[in-house]
Amino acid sequence: MRETPTWRIPIGIIGLFVALIIYGILIAVYLADILATWPGWAQTITYVTLGVIWLLPLKRFLIWMETGKWGVSREIDQDAA
Repeated sequence: MRETPTWRIPIGIIGLFVALIIYGILIAVYLADILATWPGWAQTITYVTLGVIWLLPLKRFLIWMETGKWGVSREIDQDAA
């Protein structure tokens, strides 16, 4: 566990916040008109899927915020076991 603060955490939180705002705006601008003509059940499935997609890169991003590396090394995995 880290004992001193790093610049990665506040920058990472700000970056994540900005990226989510941009992602939401892009979806609202480019897909809202297209999806408005779809049935309600299809819109629901599409918006839920798009709402979950941003979670896919989140694990590596959070690892970077904590460790400065984009993935978990084998040494860390073995120590945790």
